[in-house]
Amino acid sequence: MKTAHDLVTAAKIRVQEVALEQADQAIRNADVVLDVREADEFAAGHLPGAVLVPRGLLEFKFSATPALASRDLKVLLYCKTSGRAALAACALQEMGYLNVQSLAGGFDAWAAAGKPVAKPEQPSFE
Repeated sequence: MKTAHDLVTAAKIRVQEVALEQADQAIRNADVVLDVREADEFAAGHLPGAVLVPRGLLEFKFSATPALASRDLKVLLYCKTSGRAALAACALQEMGYLNVQSLAGGFDAWAAAGKPVAKPEQPSFE
């Protein structure tokens, strides 16, 4: 029986991972940067300009969103450490997307490197 770790390891063999050193260029080249973490993780901080599409909704959002329909769309995915992003990249490749990349090390590596982190403004009720 395969474990989650086994699935992630297999996915990482099939997808193109972008090293942190090339992340800024990959972001500039991407048509869309997707955060595939959960909403609470995204709210705690995310890459500037990233769009939240949780891993569990990815295939449904891509199937139902006309702006994401082009199979030539350049997609850069990330999650916390890169496991969910690798699985998501495999799913998009299986759906026919041709230009899918995953950020090696994910958000944790990005933040640890001192890269910019966006945090939504919380309303003040004072």
